[in-house]
Amino acid sequence: MDADNAFGDFLMSRRARVAPAAVGLTGHGRRRVPGLRREEVAELAGVSVVYYTRLEQGRALHPSGAVLDALARVLRLDATERAHLYDLVRRTRARSSAGAAAGTGEPVADEPVRDGLRRLVTAVGAVPAYVLSPAMDVLDANDLARALVGAPGPASGGRLNLARHVFADPAARELYPQWEDVARQTVGFLRFSGGRRPGDLPLARLVAELSRHSAEFRSLWAMREVREKSYGTKSFRHPVVGTFPLTYETLTLPGDEQRSLVVFTAPDARAEAALRLLGSWTAPAPAGARTGNTGHGSAG
Repeated sequence: MDADNAFGDFLMSRRARVAPAAVGLTGHGRRRVPGLRREEVAELAGVSVVYYTRLEQGRALHPSGAVLDALARVLRLDATERAHLYDLVRRTRARSSAGAAAGTGEPVADEPVRDGLRRLVTAVGAVPAYVLSPAMDVLDANDLARALVGAPGPASGGRLNLARHVFADPAARELYPQWEDVARQTVGFLRFSGGRRPGDLPLARLVAELSRHSAEFRSLWAMREVREKSYGTKSFRHPVVGTFPLTYETLTLPGDEQRSLVVFTAPDARAEAALRLLGSWTAPAPAGARTGNTGHGSAG
């Protein structure tokens, strides 16, 4: 998913983002590039310039927790970025160890979703809910979630992937009024997930595919932003029920870190009405009644 020096590249990208004035540095002359210089980061973090340079070059593989915490403070990392920093250190150490090849197989997420979880997703019928893999494959979904986001396209192998949906499906730009924000969040989640699971082959293949086919994806991937997407608000512009916001919560499943349960809820009366209408639109028709196509667009 990245070159071998993902840890150093992440440090450099975050260093370039921090304005000198934000950390109390003034009067240091004209700068050729934005952000902090290596020697400034080293001084503020309490390490030598030589050691910090080795960190960025990927030649120092075992920074202590104290050093990582200091770098996170100086580079003004949020909680998700700090977790990603630690993930990248573990990834670098694992790659340098004799057992580095142990994590290169297919992920557990490709195994079938257990029956109890499928029943849970179906039971949460009043709001959209789906089970998501680290590579953003929708492993299972209830009817309301399918009606909200759409169905997988013919080239998807029968499985909806939300990242491919965002960048490769023209319908996504209509479905999400704030498409640019959704795109940034999607790429940030993939990068965060990739740092946590460097041996996830489907995730690596997805990143390679989107990088080949989407200039927008390539540009966002190069920014090295990380997003955990544990909760938030997303706006929808549905062709049947109109425009409305939904809040979402992402729950890690106990005993199954390869999957997450994502549940949407309505934050206001407008969203509640939209979900009720969408639910009635997707409800099974009475026996003998004529039914039409309930898909509002391909998402693959």
